[in-house]
Amino acid sequence: MPEPVLQCLGLGKEFNDGNRIIRVLQGVELTLNPGETLAIIGASGSGKSTLLNLLGGLDAPSEGQVLVSGRNVAAMRERERCLWRNRRLGFVYQFHHLLPEFTAAENVAMPLIIGGARRKNAMRMAADMLKRVGLDHRLTHRPGALSGGERQRVAIARALVTTPDCVLMDEPTGNLDPAASQQILSLIDALGQDSAAFIVVTHDPEIAARMHRTLELRDSGLYPPLHARS
Repeated sequence: MPEPVLQCLGLGKEFNDGNRIIRVLQGVELTLNPGETLAIIGASGSGKSTLLNLLGGLDAPSEGQVLVSGRNVAAMRERERCLWRNRRLGFVYQFHHLLPEFTAAENVAMPLIIGGARRKNAMRMAADMLKRVGLDHRLTHRPGALSGGERQRVAIARALVTTPDCVLMDEPTGNLDPAASQQILSLIDALGQDSAAFIVVTHDPEIAARMHRTLELRDSGLYPPLHARS
């Protein structure tokens, strides 16, 4: 069996608001294998964004571990954690977070350059990835000149350009019109054929239906959905 790309072992997270302890996650167990796609659903305020931040090493758990490609991310030194995250994980958010002063190709190349790649090589790889998401005609356009769907495809290209083991997506179609949403859904379908695993936090039942499996975040844990589709 291949090594899981991501695991949660007894994962928990709590916050202190000054008057009380608020437990958001408790005893979360999860294993994601190479090439697997997973949808995480749940009510607003259930802790989905908190979970995604923990999975991506952007926040530290109160208890338990998150293993990314076999390594405990929270136990790493800050620089090592950033490099590991850069090489092993890709991130796509509801709001694309592209840098407005840079072109589409420069935005996509940024993770490679941060990781130490030469600019020429990074720009070539960025152009190849943008071609793959259907934007080879938009290489020199800045985000302000792109549609919402195009900006999100640039963000997906940026997440994939480092060939990560796992891509974390937070409501990737939540800010798009129906036509752009369909483009992103088709793109996720196509990319799901690769070896990278995908975790998609979503309220969209159509996205969840296209994933290999769906888990629901409720009562501070991850469980099969109460109303599983037939």
